[in-house]
Formats: sequence, C-alpha cells, structure tokens
Amino acid sequence: MSSATHNSPPSGQFIGCDAYGICVRVFCDFGEEFEVSDPTGEEPKEVFIQTISQDDPGVVTCMDNQPHGLQTGQSVVFREINGMVELNGTVRQVSVLSSHSFAIGDTSGLQPYAHGGFFVLVKTPKTYRFETLERQLCDPQVLTPDFSKPEAPLQIHAAMLALDTFQEQHSRLPNIGCLQDAEVLLRLTQEVNATLRNKASVNAELVRCLSRTARGTLPPLSAAVGGLASQEVLKAITGKFAPLQQWFYLDATEVVRPLQSLSAEEFIPRGDRYDGLRACIGESLCLELQKLRVFMVGCGAIGCEMLKNFALLGVGLTKSSGEVCITDPDLIEKSNLNRQFLFRPHHIQKPKSTTAAEATHDINPDLQVDAHLNKVCPATESIYNDSFYSRLNIVVTALDNVEARRYVDSRCLSNQRPLLDSGTMGTKGHTEVIVPNLTESYNSHRDPPEEEIPFCTLKSFPSVIEHTIQWARDKFENAFVHKPSMFNSFWQTHPSAEGVLQRMQAGESLEGSFQVIKLLSRRPSQWEQCIAAARLKFEKYFKRKALQLLHSFPLDTRLKDGSLFWQSPKRPPAPFEFDLNDPLHFTFIVSTARLFAEIYNIPYSEKDISEEAVARILSDIRIPEYRPSEKCIETDEAAKKPDQTKMPLSSEEEREAITQLERAIASDNVTAERLRMSPLQFEKDDDGNGHMDFVESASGLRARMYSIEPADRLKTKRIAGKIIPAIATATAAVAGLVALELIKVVAGYEFESFKNCFFNLAIPVMVLTEPAPVKRTHIRDNIYFTIWDCWTIFGHEDFTLSDFMNAVREKYGIEPTMVVHGVKMLYVPVMPGHSKRLKLTMQKLIKPSVDRRYVDLTVSFAPEADGDDDLPGPPVRYYFSHNGETP
Repeated sequence: MSSATHNSPPSGQFIGCDAYGICVRVFCDFGEEFEVSDPTGEEPKEVFIQTISQDDPGVVTCMDNQPHGLQTGQSVVFREINGMVELNGTVRQVSVLSSHSFAIGDTSGLQPYAHGGFFVLVKTPKTYRFETLERQLCDPQVLTPDFSKPEAPLQIHAAMLALDTFQEQHSRLPNIGCLQDAEVLLRLTQEVNATLRNKASVNAELVRCLSRTARGTLPPLSAAVGGLASQEVLKAITGKFAPLQQWFYLDATEVVRPLQSLSAEEFIPRGDRYDGLRACIGESLCLELQKLRVFMVGCGAIGCEMLKNFALLGVGLTKSSGEVCITDPDLIEKSNLNRQFLFRPHHIQKPKSTTAAEATHDINPDLQVDAHLNKVCPATESIYNDSFYSRLNIVVTALDNVEARRYVDSRCLSNQRPLLDSGTMGTKGHTEVIVPNLTESYNSHRDPPEEEIPFCTLKSFPSVIEHTIQWARDKFENAFVHKPSMFNSFWQTHPSAEGVLQRMQAGESLEGSFQVIKLLSRRPSQWEQCIAAARLKFEKYFKRKALQLLHSFPLDTRLKDGSLFWQSPKRPPAPFEFDLNDPLHFTFIVSTARLFAEIYNIPYSEKDISEEAVARILSDIRIPEYRPSEKCIETDEAAKKPDQTKMPLSSEEEREAITQLERAIASDNVTAERLRMSPLQFEKDDDGNGHMDFVESASGLRARMYSIEPADRLKTKRIAGKIIPAIATATAAVAGLVALELIKVVAGYEFESFKNCFFNLAIPVMVLTEPAPVKRTHIRDNIYFTIWDCWTIFGHEDFTLSDFMNAVREKYGIEPTMVVHGVKMLYVPVMPGHSKRLKLTMQKLIKPSVDRRYVDLTVSFAPEADGDDDLPGPPVRYYFSHNGETP
C-alpha cells in the first residue's frame, strides 16, 4: 500500500493504474514531501527592459509592452543593464502590477537606469505533499477532465472502489450482461459513496455500464490512461514536472451508452482476439470497425500510435474488405526511435509508411494496410482525387504541418468525409473531431500566425540565440541548397554558355544570370580552394560584417529622439581575428570547406581535414584588406528579404558578368561537368555529414560576436531542424483519445457524444469539451446553409450560363446574381460585355480538362431589398453531364 511512501525515511513513490472496461484510474502518492525542480517544463524567455524606476519599490516595465508572464512571488535574474548595473546578476522577487510591469523592491539607492538589459525567470524548486492511499480513499483529491459532468470523477471513484470490493467478495469480475451482478455492484457503490467525505450522487447508468464492460478492454482508453500514468512514472524518477494530486479518472460512457439496448449476445466472447473489445462495444460495432476504410496522413509518432490502436481495434481487415491507407514521404531518422515505437535501429533511412505497415501487420496479420510515399497536397490531387475519397469512411491526420492539415481538411469538406485531427508538442496534446453536418471544420478556426524574425534582425541585429541559429540555418540553405539548385536550373534552361553570352551582349536580361556566372567564375576545383573559400567566409561573416556595422553605426550613434542606437534589444557586434587554435574557428573552416566540396563534387580525404593539413593550406591564403562600404544597412523591421535574382542589375554588374563569362569560355572552364552542382538537403541527424557542424559553429561564432549566450548542440539541432518536441507519453495519450472518437464516428452517434481534448501532462491538466457545432448561415427567407453544404446542378454539352442560373433559381428558390470560378469572374452583371456571356455554354466559359467531371462555383444571390449587398451562399457544384460522368 502507499503508506510505505510515508515511512521515515520514505521508501519511494507509489503509482497505481487500473483499466476496467469503460473506466480507468490513476493514483499517485509520492510521499509526505516531494521536491520538483521544474513544475511546468516551460523554457524561460529573455524579456527586454524598457525602464526601471529608481524608487521604493522599483518598477520594471517591459519593452514594447511585452507580457512578462510572471506571477507574484516568482523570482527573476537581471542581465546586461546599463546604468543601474548593481542589478546585473542579482535575483529579485517580483510583485506583478500589470501584464507588462512588476515591482522588485527598493531600487532608490541604486544608480539611475540608463538603457538596455533583460530579465529571465528563475525556476525555483517546489515541494508537493501527498496523503496516503488509505486517507485518499475516503477523501479523494481528483482531477476533473470534463466540466460538462463535474461529478463524474467522484462517481467513478465510488464505482471502481465498489468494483474492488466485488472482486474481493466474489473472486471475479461481474459477468458480461449479468443484471444480478450489476445490481450487486450498484448496491456496493451506494455503500462506498456513503463513506466518502465529499459525496456525489451515484450514477446508476455508469455503474451498470461498468458492470457490463468490466471484463472487457477498450484499447484506446487504455492507451490514453497509460500515457498519463507513464508520465507520472517519469516525474517520480526525474523530479521534473508537477505530479498528479492524487487521482485521475476517465470514462467512455459516451461510447457505450447508445449500445445498452442491444441483446446480451452482442457482447459474449467468441474466442478471438477481439473478445475484450466486444465486451465493451458489441459484435455489430466490431464488424463495422473491421469494414472501415481509413486514410491516415502521416506515419510519425502519432501515426505509429494510431496504427497500434487500429491493429488492436481490428480496423480495416482484409476479410471484411476494409483497408487502412497510409502515406508519408519521410524516411526514418535516428532521432525518431525514442518515440516512434514501430521503428527500430535497422529501419533507419527506410520509408516510414512501408516500415510502419509491416510492423502493424506483425501486430495484427489480418489488417489490410496500403502504404504510400506521397505528400497530400495539390500536386498529388490526381492520386487522392474525389474517387479516392468516395471510397473512404474516415480520414485521420497525424501531421505537424498546419498547411498540410488545412489542405486535407478542405478535401474532407468538399467530399463530406469525417476528419480526426491531433497534435502534440512535448507534454501538450490536442484532439479534434470533425463530423460532416455536425461540427465546424479545422479551417473554421485559425491558429495564431507563427512569429517571424524580422529580416533586419537576422541580417544585422540578433539579440537572442534563436536569431543566430536561424541565421546559420539560412546561410546553409542559401549557399548549399538554393544557389546550387538555381545554378542547375539556369543551365538546364540555357544549356549553351555561348548562347547566354550572345544574348547578354545583345542587352537581354536573363533572370539569375549575374548570380550564376559569379558562381561559375569562382567555382573551386581543388580541396585547397574549398578551404580558401571557407576562410573568406569566416572573414566576411565574423569580422567584416561587424566592422561595416560599426562604420555605419558607431557606438555613440543616436536616433532622432536622442536615444542611443545601440541599446536593447540591439547589441553592437565585436569583430574578431581568425585563430586556428580556437576549436569553433577550426570547426567552421573544416565544415564549410567540406560542404563546398560536396556541392562542387570535389574529393577529399580524412587526412585533408586534419589540423596540420588545414593549417598548411591556410598559411598560404592572403586576405584582402578591408575597406568600408557606404551602402545602406536595413533597419526597418517590416522590410522583407529581397529576391536577388529579380533585382535589376546595374550596367557595371552586367559588364562584370559578361567579362566573367567570356573568361570562363576562353579558358575552357564551361564543360558539362562544371555547369552542374550537387545541392544538399539539410540532415540534422547525421553527425558525420558536417551539416550540424556548420550550423553549430556559425551560430556559436555569431553569438560570440554579439555577446549572446551560446546554445549547446542539442538546442541548436532542435531549433535549426525545427524539431517539435515530442514524448511517447503524450503521443500515446493523443492517439488513444482520437481512436475513441473514431469508434463514435463509425457508430454514427449524435453531436453530444463527441469530445475534443486539450491536455498538458506536465502540469497535469486534461480538458474535454464538445466540438464547435456547425453554424447555419441565413441567406434569406427560409434558406440556410452551412460549410458542409454544396448545391449541385447537372448540365450537358449545350448547357448555357443562362440555363445554369435558371436551374439554380428553380432548384433552390433564390436568384443568382454573380458566378465566379476560382479567380475568374464568369458573370458579373455590372461588367461590360458580361450579359452576352449568358448565351455561352458552360463548357466554353470554363474550358474544363478532358477528365474533369465538375467544378465548384462561387455564386452570390439577390438581396431582399434593392441597394443591399449581394448575399453569400454555399459552393455550387456544376457537373458537365447529367449523370456526373466525364463529358
């Protein structure tokens, strides 16, 4: 029992987890005192300071009214403050005044604040106290996941304790469908409930459902509670994240409530692997799952967990003509193995989808899994077309790409298919169920846009480590991916260098020619030249760039309002000299040279990258003297990065390009081999390819130049590789919750049965809510539509625009006023000449491709009163033939 954890000294932590049919529970007792180093797991952010008052108390105001996210009683540490320098490195407790200001105690005796500086939250350990299981049985402290039924946790608590008593008294669980056992369990529940300090009403329906299903198992429910319980185990081991206090209960009554009227024969065992599931949902629903045709997009962490749920639920069996179609273009990487549990080390660099299909087949050989290697996007619409969607019952997205999710949602919307969406970020997870004609779609809500780092910040004014890492990642992309790709594309379009020269001499402007010819003229042919190119890059990035900035904006530069130019968040750079003995300098030179060698197909050996060999080459390199430029440096944060290939060339640049190309042709340097480069693809998980070496060293050197705290390799890899933090506990929980909704969708339940979920296992918190109901939009009179509606008109070869408008009016009782196809206006009454279009056939106006069966048109309708705006309506799907077949 958990009382052992309260011995002196305590002997450990106790975690209990049970799953019986439709009810699950977790109990935690980590002893009388349990210290947690980091209750939330959120990474503290650097927040820049606008002012600090010299007062008692001193008040800190955040720059640009940024929210500080602090709570009274927390502590912060100050850094890089000018003027009130006594605060630097000190820790002060805060008292929150507003979302962007807080008090820090007496600052009246300190020097006046001048400018600059930032603060960071100091994470302080927190102690949690627990009661023993014996005490918690009568007075449970519970987490409430579903506020639409706030009494449920206490009701399940009483019912499951009664189930424990039932087992003790009868040495068995209640029999499936046995009404007598159900009544015994109900009586025991009433007795247990009477002993509780905080009583809830006994839920007889819940108790009877628990009695009927207790011998069964709902695999998704077990997966969900298993994820949460596993996270509690990790908390007990590591002391990180706030532990559960102290009970967690979850039920799936919405899954089984509509099944109570079925006969007992539906739930009896049949001696196969689905007996546990059958005891919960019945034979008929099991058969429906087996006939299911599912399309799942993505086979990463959530995808793997979803496939395990499919295997245990018997979704898409061959014998029932069911199918699970999965697609993912990605290959398995080493970093996937810690959370994508269908994959093993020998699967690295194999396709995720086919490997996941094989592993799922090993779990349940009866599953029919069809694996594809495609993205789902407009480019693959010929594969995943309307005919494909018409064969499906349900679509599942297991993606971290928002735009891809939006596209899949739009396809489900136009094809009237249910969509189950989910996602995780570290210990956080969410699920969303989208059901035709019942709920809003994924595209009905908009996530806040991802915060973009301003171009001028990346280029010249980094202030935090994320800026330097993104800068290094952009340098990799530009030098080793974009430029080689542009180079190849140019020479594929213009295969003759002589022809290019003639056209340029004739004054013709060829897009990208200046950049491509510069690459050709500077192209290295030996390893030594790659080292030289890397050394020049070092000089440019970490010395000349700083010198140029300080030339353009000396340290004493002031703005129009008299304030200093170089103040937070701007940091003045400090140029430094190259030092081969500095490991970061050496790593940058070698990794950059290796990447140049890769794109230019230049061989090198391990001996070539030794310190001795590199030093010998560097000793012969002459660095040109730096001369400051008078060019303008961008400081506008709203300015976008210019496209160099589309910028007009000066006459001097044109002459320079022509001269360079003439020299290349004259020296026989324009061979087929030299007109080809090998673009790289950034691969963060291969430590031997030099990609992360370049990004880490370039970012570290730039951070040093701007006096920014550097990041370790792991953090650099996470930011540069845009890795969304993932943990197996959260993905297991998310997949289980999604699979529960899948059962409801297959069963055809009403809106009230469905649940969306958000959780954070770190805190821990779980919130189950009803999905957003679909909105009905009023057009006029008694005519309404929703996002799921699509009106249809069937035409024929001679069907005119006038026929179309008459057909809409006759079928739907409202007068069309404007017809648009995509961005093309087919009919707008006020547009000149549009009235003549009424006599033209739809075929002639739209000009469909040979295999096009229909188009979706945007149609506006006449308002009720003259002068009012036209009224919106649903899309009108026009079929080019009476039967909807290809004309």
